[in-house]
Amino acid sequence: MTHPLDPLTPGEITATRTVLAAAGLVKDTTRVAYAGLEEPAKDTVLGRAADDPIDRRARVLLLDTAGAPPRDLIVAITRGAIDADRVLDPAVDGQPPVLDAEFGIVEEVLATDERWLAALKSRGLDVAKVRVAPLSAGVYAEEYPGESGRRILRGLAFVQEHEKDHAWAHPVDGLVAYVDVLNRTVDQVIDFGPVPVPGGSGNYDDPAVTGPPRTTQRPIQITQPDGPSFTLEGNLLSWENWSLRIGFDAREGLILHQIGFGGRSIVHRASIAEMVVPYADPAPVRSWQNYFDVGEYLLGQYANALELGCDCVGEITYLDAVIADEHGAPRTLPNAICVHEEDHGILWKHTDLWTGASEVRRQRRLVVSFFATVGNYDYGFYWYLYLDGAIQFEAKATGVLFTSVYPEGGSAYAVEVAPSLGATYHQHLFCARLDMAVDGPDNRVEEVEVARVPMGPGNPRGNAYTYQRTPLTRESLAQRAADTSVNRVWHVTNPASLNALGNPVAYALYPEGKPVLLADPGSSIAARAAFATRHLWVTAYDPAERFPAGDFVNQHPGGAGLPAFAAADRDLDGRSLVVWHVFGLTHSPRPEDWPIMPVEHAGFTLKPVGFFDRNPTLDVPGHH
Repeated sequence: MTHPLDPLTPGEITATRTVLAAAGLVKDTTRVAYAGLEEPAKDTVLGRAADDPIDRRARVLLLDTAGAPPRDLIVAITRGAIDADRVLDPAVDGQPPVLDAEFGIVEEVLATDERWLAALKSRGLDVAKVRVAPLSAGVYAEEYPGESGRRILRGLAFVQEHEKDHAWAHPVDGLVAYVDVLNRTVDQVIDFGPVPVPGGSGNYDDPAVTGPPRTTQRPIQITQPDGPSFTLEGNLLSWENWSLRIGFDAREGLILHQIGFGGRSIVHRASIAEMVVPYADPAPVRSWQNYFDVGEYLLGQYANALELGCDCVGEITYLDAVIADEHGAPRTLPNAICVHEEDHGILWKHTDLWTGASEVRRQRRLVVSFFATVGNYDYGFYWYLYLDGAIQFEAKATGVLFTSVYPEGGSAYAVEVAPSLGATYHQHLFCARLDMAVDGPDNRVEEVEVARVPMGPGNPRGNAYTYQRTPLTRESLAQRAADTSVNRVWHVTNPASLNALGNPVAYALYPEGKPVLLADPGSSIAARAAFATRHLWVTAYDPAERFPAGDFVNQHPGGAGLPAFAAADRDLDGRSLVVWHVFGLTHSPRPEDWPIMPVEHAGFTLKPVGFFDRNPTLDVPGHH
């Protein structure tokens, strides 16, 4: 039976297109830039009886390749109607996401442009061997007022010597092209003159580069002869005391709904709602480089088909995901989601001095994950649930560095990772959207940190320290930086639900507290990725407020999303609220990251604080 939060089925995607076609909105030149479930509001889901009819709706973004304005629609699948139809002004609203089909257009259009061909000729390069990376344009209206309202991608070139050659090893520097992908025209080719192309190999899959494989590894086998401890009924996943619903979206990828423990709610909806990758090189060829992989590229649609024994080891359950293709037909992403259990070392242990008792228990965790490839980088998204009630998220970044030519005199903005090959400093900043419901939807957030107590009459030996709590009761107060020097955490509490000790139940968000956006506050990227200037935002729940950089990130001039949501300065005390957490990596590339990068990790943890009256794992059995 369908649940209101289940992803769209193939039949519902087809029905959505039928409704649009019947309304005359689908022409030969129409492309579906996005289609996904328009989720019902939190109170609608929570207040619903099991036998209530479900109103299934889809949100659809339509792009016309002939140049008509894009449209943002809500389609009522159940009723066969269109509930909302908004025509977008791309100059003000931003553009729909980059289409997969547009990736090839950049290289195709440049291959016949005289300026581009002349630039390659001056470098002695054969256009047939030049790959062009199709890169989102950012917004630089003062420099390029002619780009406003037009669909622009920028292209940087790389040489591919043969079919199996990894072209990232051979960047063509001092050259960039700006392409209008709708009109299939080249706006500008900017050429600062030839620079020698690095010739070293980046072919990490070639035995001539890697050498013979080592023979020292003996097998590690992870087996569960009786099968896994979880059950999956449709999208409802149950494991130990946990339950949750698995969702998937072409934009956000994996979504976890209604995460609960022992029948009590903790998080209504959890997703990684945006990520931005800003680069630090001020050179004119690359100073515009920044990518919003969720909002501009729809990261979810690039989910890998996972492989048993390599991507995931052990007793694995895979789930397919279904999204809409650019013509509005259903497309299945096979093995997109991986669910499995892992041993996770010691849960608790004690050998008692007085009783002689010695007890130990093992921790294990449930893993729900997917991996996506966006251009040169590959990102893993891992949600972990633990026996003790903790929830953790981990991003794994791997793949291939975005390269440039390393200048002879050195660089303040890049690292030489191979002879004459540079990799620019950059950040990977993620934003988790945590629609909280700790024992119900009405929560409050408090900032909790340690405070030194000065030596004095109440602290004669100077050993004391204490904790101070600051309620974040309005949106203007709830824009915070992490501070690991005072162990700063944020407690999401429920003032109306008290534990056995008389205190409000809570879950604490533990941040890693790495740098947020390092670009200048006056920069274009700081206006567009304003969410990434703080580790924490808290906003009043509004079902329309879904994305931290706004709904239409591609070529949006800035100010959308969290700054606009928080401008209302709504009351947050004992309300239905959303916690937005920014975390990530500030990547100074290393030679060891070339030609392929070992995984780098970033994430956060949610831990119960007084949510339980005692350790909830006392009943975990020992292993004999």
